[in-house]
Amino acid sequence: MSDFPQQDPKDELQIELNRGLANSLGISVGDAAQALRVAFAGVEVGDWVDPTGESRDVSVRLHPDDRVSAANIERLPIAVGGSNMMVPLDQIAKVTMGKGPAQIQHSDGKRMVTVSANAQGRSPGEITADAMKIAKQIDFPTGYGLELGGASRDQKEVFSEMGIALVMGIGLMYLILVIQFGSFTAPLPVMLSLPLSLIGVVVALLLTGGTLNLMSFIGIIMLMGLVAKNAILLLDCARKEEAQGVSREDALMHAGRVRLRPILMTTFALIAGMLPVALGMGEGGEFYRPMAIAIIGGTITSTILTLLVVPTFYDSIEIARDAAIAKFRARQARWNVFAAFGLMLAEVLATILGLKFVYWAFTKLYALVRGRRVKSAGLATDTVATAASMGR
Repeated sequence: MSDFPQQDPKDELQIELNRGLANSLGISVGDAAQALRVAFAGVEVGDWVDPTGESRDVSVRLHPDDRVSAANIERLPIAVGGSNMMVPLDQIAKVTMGKGPAQIQHSDGKRMVTVSANAQGRSPGEITADAMKIAKQIDFPTGYGLELGGASRDQKEVFSEMGIALVMGIGLMYLILVIQFGSFTAPLPVMLSLPLSLIGVVVALLLTGGTLNLMSFIGIIMLMGLVAKNAILLLDCARKEEAQGVSREDALMHAGRVRLRPILMTTFALIAGMLPVALGMGEGGEFYRPMAIAIIGGTITSTILTLLVVPTFYDSIEIARDAAIAKFRARQARWNVFAAFGLMLAEVLATILGLKFVYWAFTKLYALVRGRRVKSAGLATDTVATAASMGR
């Protein structure tokens, strides 16, 4: 059900002041407005004691019939500033009858027209997005614009604030893991495992017909800590094995076997605890249902993928770290610390921006083209040599 509260325009008396002529006579806009206010709203001139003995205020204003006639308003006397002269209103203003808004709404000091609707059969976010697409196709005059209000604006603000909370939570988690692991690179596989839970969240919401709302967003924030728990259990065991002299690959394989049972136990316990909420049981169950569905879906996929992906991430990152340290030491021995650090920083920035990949692809393509040219040149040389031998 939609609502458009704007009513049809009503008749109104429109007075357009000739500012130049009024200023030349010493009449300001405020003087004219005050005279009109007295005529329409009235002014208190004293009080009167009625027969019962009560004192009542006495106000003077135009008769109702005189307030609706443009001819009577035109003859309204306006005082000229600094003198006792009076001039009729029609000499300094144009009085006409026109149409005006029946109701004027304001928001943040600006006029507005509200269009509201109730969502049925679809999520409010989808309906709001479709409505904004239609509204943006309208060619508004200069000075007009669109702005969300009501529940849609509140939802947008809440999502923005929760997105900030999610980013801050992930950043704080990384700093704590850096302190716990004593390394800046070891927590990176844990951070890279966090997006794995989003796969399960999307699949679970699609299968159950849910949407990304406030409660499902809260479930995603909770998942960040739950998913990181599995990766931390796995990497902590692997790093302890490495500290005892075990190779990285063997330590990761042993950690996967040792930590598999605790990870599965905590995962099944969490799913069992969230299952009644996901079924919508109890009072207010439908409200909390998206949160439980998001947690269950994200937990299932993250548990499966964490056992496979996190060891690969960790091994790749540690290999890249060892290679970077060896390269840094070689450059330090060849030049100096500052030059080695500058080159390493440039390589890191190039990797982040994707320039290093572009350079690698260009060198591979150049080597491939050059190899074909060399091969073609070799075939041509063999052909010339064969022809020369036949000539002999």
